[in-house]
Amino acid sequence: MNGKVTVTHAQVLAWRLRRQGLAPRTDASVPEVVERLAGVQAQVASSAQLAVASRQVSPSPDAVSQALDARSIVKTWAMRGTLHWLTPAHMGAYLSLLGAARTWEKPAWQKAFGVSAAQMAAMGEAVDEVLDDRVLTRQELTDALLSRAGFAGLAGQLSSGWGAVLKPLAWTGRLCQGPTRGQKVTFAAPRSWVPGWRGIPEPDEAAAVVIPAYLRAHGPATPEAFDAWLLRGATRKATLRGWFASLGERLVPVEVDGAGGAYVLAEDADELARTEPSREVRLLPGFDQYVLGPGTSDARLIAPARRKAVSRAAGWISPVVVHAGRVVGVWDFTDEGVAVTLFEEDAEVPRAGLEAEVAHLARCTGREDRRLVVRRG
Repeated sequence: MNGKVTVTHAQVLAWRLRRQGLAPRTDASVPEVVERLAGVQAQVASSAQLAVASRQVSPSPDAVSQALDARSIVKTWAMRGTLHWLTPAHMGAYLSLLGAARTWEKPAWQKAFGVSAAQMAAMGEAVDEVLDDRVLTRQELTDALLSRAGFAGLAGQLSSGWGAVLKPLAWTGRLCQGPTRGQKVTFAAPRSWVPGWRGIPEPDEAAAVVIPAYLRAHGPATPEAFDAWLLRGATRKATLRGWFASLGERLVPVEVDGAGGAYVLAEDADELARTEPSREVRLLPGFDQYVLGPGTSDARLIAPARRKAVSRAAGWISPVVVHAGRVVGVWDFTDEGVAVTLFEEDAEVPRAGLEAEVAHLARCTGREDRRLVVRRG
């Protein structure tokens, strides 16, 4: 890693807006947007659909469901243990880095969820057999496992909506989500469900895919910011440093407003340095990657006093108003239209920009006659 780029945080935010297809918007397909964002959190399907559509110049209401049906995107537990859409080509790499932490082998995890490391290993082998060329609902999968010796006492863990016991099975390439049956989730084996599945690569190989993908969308960033996005800081520090060091001259250090420690891909350094600050207004849905990438604790993106307005109880991330790259308010759909609450301390946000965003939300959702209501709070 040699050379250094010196930029302002305003440039960083503008660069991320461009790289994520937010300013300007993109004509990319759903899989291209998902890949460009290094995955899309899909815990709340409506928010995930809007995250993709809000980046497209001409969004299609059926595009996401068509991509899922075509398996050009796949839903599985990924970053931070939450459900994500990933593209088949890179899905294994993301899962590899998540599995590298081996969280289910730690005594604290086993105590919290009541499953031993030996049971998890046996469960992985059983799932390989149970899902061999089959697609099962959660109940069908649970029943199949409970009928086997050694799993009789795990009914509660297997049926839990949080999927804590199923996540390690996803990270080791044993299962992913299949097509829904009505309102029921199904599970399939990636080897039979994911097009071109090549298994789970070694973590060092995977890091050369995932770290650049993250930096293209959310850089410049520190290794610690990457790890917080990946697994809430659960990666061993020496392992994390080794992954970044292995990228060598592919990375360039960046100084942002005088602070060091961050990196960007060498191929992106000149573009970042030339980027002019943005004055664009955007209304982004809840759980948007623009916020999740750097995290809500990034004080240069969200003022610390306003973090609770964005990161709420039970892990809920609010829809946000972005102006000049920073979060300056929150918003929501109401029966009458779109209600925007701008933070009192922020400079005036152009109403024309907010109205244009409300019009784009209407195109994304099919909602018509969307009235804008603006207040300060």
